[in-house]
Order: sequence, then C-alpha cells, then structure tokens
Amino acid sequence: MATAEKAPGAFKTIGELSQELGVPQHILRYWESKFPQLRPLQRAGNRRYYRPADVQLARKIHRLLSQDGYTVRGVQKLLRDKMAGDLLEAPPPAAAAPASEDMRDSRPAGVDVFRLVALRNRLASALDS
Repeated sequence: MATAEKAPGAFKTIGELSQELGVPQHILRYWESKFPQLRPLQRAGNRRYYRPADVQLARKIHRLLSQDGYTVRGVQKLLRDKMAGDLLEAPPPAAAAPASEDMRDSRPAGVDVFRLVALRNRLASALDS
C-alpha cells in the first residue's frame, strides 16, 4: 500500500518516511541517535514504525537542518529548550498528587526535577497509548 493511500494517522515505516522527506534511511537512524525525542516503535526484527507525532518531529528536524540552517547541536538545544518550556506550561497529570511543601524542601541536591517530570510524562503517555 502506498503512503498516499494510508490514513492520516497511520504509522509509517522508515522507508515511507525516508521517501517522504527525501533523506536516506540511515539519516533517520542517525537522527534517532542524536535526538532522544525521536523514538519510533520498534517491532520484531527492529522494524521501525513512526507514529504521527514521530513523523511531525522528523519533519521539523528536517526543516530545521535543511532549510533553516541549524546544526545538529542547535536543533538538539532547541528541542531541549522546547521540552523544558512545555513542562513549565503543561498542567500536571490529573493522577499526580501535588507535592507538599515538606517534600519540595527535602529534595536531595542535584536532582534534575525537569528531567524527572519529563520522564513521568513520557511514561504516562506510553501507558495511555
């Protein structure tokens, strides 16, 4: 089945996404190693299936690198900053109980709260899928 015949929300294979973006498949695998936000599903035999959010992110990475003149490091910083900004603006999940004042003050030094919140949100979205 050709990509044009698929439903808009259908998963794409690495070959389909590669053809859509006009980049070789090894470039998409390279991006996966450089951008932790780009994580397609991997099934048996390590076959990659890109969800609509993955496709959108790959398009954004491609645009930033090829059209806007960003370097890989620059795109990494943009995505990191965007993730931190999204965490600050996003409301906490309904199931998460707010931390008491005592718990906030007893946090061990060196704990990266933003990273922990990002991990919690990724786990919650993975469980919802």
